[in-house]
Amino acid sequence: MKPRVARSKILSRDPLVRAVRRAQRGGERVVFTNGCFDLLHLGHVRSLEQARALGDRLIVALNGDASVRRLKGPERPLVTARQRMEVVAGLECVDWVTAFHADTPLALVRALVPDVLAKGGDWALDEIVGRDVVEDAGGRVVRLREIPGSRTTSLIERASRPKRRGRAGRRK
Repeated sequence: MKPRVARSKILSRDPLVRAVRRAQRGGERVVFTNGCFDLLHLGHVRSLEQARALGDRLIVALNGDASVRRLKGPERPLVTARQRMEVVAGLECVDWVTAFHADTPLALVRALVPDVLAKGGDWALDEIVGRDVVEDAGGRVVRLREIPGSRTTSLIERASRPKRRGRAGRRK
């Protein structure tokens, strides 16, 4: 079977709702997760793989650029929403990618009503947006395992620090 082109996995809200309903009618369990995914790193990949293992289909909803700026500051995102969506869509474990422009994905969760809502382990259960929607519909909410040492903010800070040259790096 030929692999899907990443761009074909990127859907706007209405086509995504239709795809989710088709999958659920077919007996598939749909998992939803969300985040900024600015500078995709190992923690993101492992979290997405964990989320995908919870069901048959994985939706990844990304914060739009203005939303990322409001949440993370004026220097972010480093990568545009369109580019972030295509990179995330390129992962085999991801079935669908979409963007949302509010600060939370609540409206999207309400529209989709996924079977499983997955969020990083750094989120307390009572802070997970959409939890009530999913649980009221008979679904479940799962906190994913944290991957130590892989936070986008930490990576940006480390990359921004001036490099110190040791003795081996000096030229005479």
